[in-house]
Amino acid sequence: MTFKQMFTSSVGKKLIMGFTGIFLVLFLIVHAGLNACIWAMDGGVMFNKAGHFMGSFVVPRILEIGLFLGIFLHIIQGYMLTLQNRSKRSVGYAVTYKDGSKWYSRSMAILGTILLMFFVIHWKQFWIPSRITGVPEMDLGNGFVVHNLYGVMQDTFQNLYVVIFYVIACMALAYHLAHGFQSAFKTIGVHNKRYHAIISSIGYGFAIIIPLVFAMMPISFYLHWVK
Repeated sequence: MTFKQMFTSSVGKKLIMGFTGIFLVLFLIVHAGLNACIWAMDGGVMFNKAGHFMGSFVVPRILEIGLFLGIFLHIIQGYMLTLQNRSKRSVGYAVTYKDGSKWYSRSMAILGTILLMFFVIHWKQFWIPSRITGVPEMDLGNGFVVHNLYGVMQDTFQNLYVVIFYVIACMALAYHLAHGFQSAFKTIGVHNKRYHAIISSIGYGFAIIIPLVFAMMPISFYLHWVK
């Protein structure tokens, strides 16, 4: 398969969707771990230190560029593949859906659109201030000053409408992962009977745990479970 075919052929689009999907799954694990630092009950010190590391060192910044490329490729190829499959009266990453398929398997484009809206708002609220426009700082002592993203989160998640939107986005992520996790592995060829049950179980578990962690973050701030 040529480089051009990777972006134009149906098989190429599916492979890109699969590999970028797996990459984004790994990102979600890291991001969920970072978010979990808010429950350290230390006024945001651990979370801000982790955020400082992710924003200041070379390797995370390089991976950040790869993340943006992966997200954009996943979105663009996802829409293109959806349009292409609909024109052929089929939908999906790696297989043609049959009668009895789950509704979320047939609604990946809609769920993806909700997540795209979430990404835009999330970047505007946190990434752009952190990287470009600036945020308040926290002095950790001995001249160690970091961005106080924890404080930004406290302020942001006092708005009930923002919290509700984040929870809805996490629900969309859960359903997106419920289908996408398994489909990504099927696309790259990991779909035999021996591994299917294992991948399915891990996929459904991942689709529940990771979105739940993300959803609990704004809820915890809004209800003042963390301070």
